[in-house]
Amino acid sequence: MSEKRRDNRNRILREGEYQRTDGRYRYRYIDEDGKEKNAYSWRLDKNDPTPKGKKRELSLREKERQIQADLFDHIVSHGGKYTVLELVEKYVSLKTGVSHNTRAGYKTVINLLKKDPFGKLRIDKVHLSDAKAWLIKLQQTDGKGYSSIHSIRGVLRPAFQMAMDDDLIRKKPFDFELASVIVNDSVTREAITRKQERELLKFIKEDKHFSRYYDAIYILFHTGLRISEFCGLTFSDIEFKQMRIKVDHQLQRTTEMQYVIQEPKTESGIRYIPMSEEVAACFRRIIANRTAPRMEPMVDGHAGFLFLDKNDKPMVALHWEKYLEHIVAKYNRIYRIQMPKVTPHVCRHTFCSNMAKSGMNPKTLQYIMGHSDISVTLNVYTHVQFDDAQAELLRVAEA
Repeated sequence: MSEKRRDNRNRILREGEYQRTDGRYRYRYIDEDGKEKNAYSWRLDKNDPTPKGKKRELSLREKERQIQADLFDHIVSHGGKYTVLELVEKYVSLKTGVSHNTRAGYKTVINLLKKDPFGKLRIDKVHLSDAKAWLIKLQQTDGKGYSSIHSIRGVLRPAFQMAMDDDLIRKKPFDFELASVIVNDSVTREAITRKQERELLKFIKEDKHFSRYYDAIYILFHTGLRISEFCGLTFSDIEFKQMRIKVDHQLQRTTEMQYVIQEPKTESGIRYIPMSEEVAACFRRIIANRTAPRMEPMVDGHAGFLFLDKNDKPMVALHWEKYLEHIVAKYNRIYRIQMPKVTPHVCRHTFCSNMAKSGMNPKTLQYIMGHSDISVTLNVYTHVQFDDAQAELLRVAEA
């Protein structure tokens, strides 16, 4: 019977275990592809001390158990040698049929990982603590905001989920509550009050320069249209006879300055929005005052856009964001009581909030807003102040 092999501390070495002359331990095994592989450690057992001057790591037998478990579960060794960047690139390549905005978001994350050392890490080496530390670094060192980091994590988390589904890794390092790791410094886009809305619209209507935008901004405040839906409106979408607005597409401009028409993400986005007499009057003035371009722009088969810029191109979200920014800035230079930031989304949220406070049925409001999930609509009903609660209580008492 052959003598048992032992280490320099007289401990019996198991099959595949060896100790080199420098004292380092080696474990030799055969991977799933039938190739010989080796794992190393300065410690045989987890209770062994780490030699002076050596980096602490898992002991050889801890690594053995990990390797055997991976082989049993068919986990590919070394994460298939994918780096974080390579994994995200593979994940993105499989995402077909996504919107231009989503694809632009993917490109931003890939460009970030190309520059950041984190992108070069092998995926099986990324642990929960590494993922958290990286996101903290993005906020505290790189100065990225909560919303940006939320979007970045929104790409990495499913990419690592894909790696886990493909048996490349055992655990998902990005599966945690983001707000528990970094500070949520994002500014909530609140609705403005009815009084603020009236004062802002009055200011726009009476201003010599900005009055040209009054009808459009009135429509945004009184229809709940998404800005991409609003920009995509054509003559045929305004149905005066039925007093409704047909919403079945959105207009967007890509980072490459290409104009594209997109269908709503869900069926609930396709809808008819009722028009009030005031909204219909705004549309009639917009159509009457529209200067005919030398050539009508056409985007993916759609023509007759209501709002064109000075180059006879359809206006996009950025135009209206800037107009509102300049309007509010001028307002705040004149009046002591300041107007909060107003964006096209604030106009939409204000409409939704006003309808909720007026007692509109949540399902009706969900349809008008084009929300696919009723919880998004119901969330507006939770944004009430004391005055709202007091008025509602009096209304119920008098009923």
